[in-house]
Amino acid sequence: MIKLFKILWKLIITFIGLILLYLLFAYLLSRITISKEKTYTKPEVVIHIKTNGVHTDIVMPTKNEYIDWSKQLKFADTKIPDTTQTYLGLGWGDKGFYLETPTWAELKPKVAFNATFGLGTTAIHATYYSEMIENESCKKILLTKEQYLRLIAFISKSFKKDKNGNFINIKTNANYGNTDAFYEANGTYSLFYTCNTWANSALKNCGQTCCLWTVHDKAIFKKYK
Repeated sequence: MIKLFKILWKLIITFIGLILLYLLFAYLLSRITISKEKTYTKPEVVIHIKTNGVHTDIVMPTKNEYIDWSKQLKFADTKIPDTTQTYLGLGWGDKGFYLETPTWAELKPKVAFNATFGLGTTAIHATYYSEMIENESCKKILLTKEQYLRLIAFISKSFKKDKNGNFINIKTNANYGNTDAFYEANGTYSLFYTCNTWANSALKNCGQTCCLWTVHDKAIFKKYK
């Protein structure tokens, strides 16, 4: 009995130690800044990063000369289609969180477990907006043409596609509002790669100020104060 207790105690100490180590690395690595790359051409595209306090979205023009997102992320996929919406916010994350957890109070243990250990599938949440209001939760970023094309490529690769190359809409009633929709995504959500890690990676891929690595939104937005 004493031997069993010692084994359990060691397991508990190891588990607590791993959690503390994870929190330490999450704190330290998020404070390391990857600086914005130097460019020699004039910025042409305005994007935004937007947070709801937990989750970071990348917000882009609905369409411009480089891409018309509405051709794949159709207005008709939303509850109330509105073709006048000029901005599109995209966020990547665990499908179970998106579709089965409207509030933290409704978080199911199975969803939390699968998301933590990379056992679930992922989705992209697309939201159309009529305007962007800059504040502490919404920051403007200027990109060159080449940087925006890199961002487009990164985001496009995050979508699962059907045999015809179309993004796959998820038919659901779990929409957050009247102008959003969900799509199947590539990648695995886990303790080490969250929705905010994805957004940070998007910024890194297009040469913008970001964290070396982060799992939460606050670290990203601290870089844009």
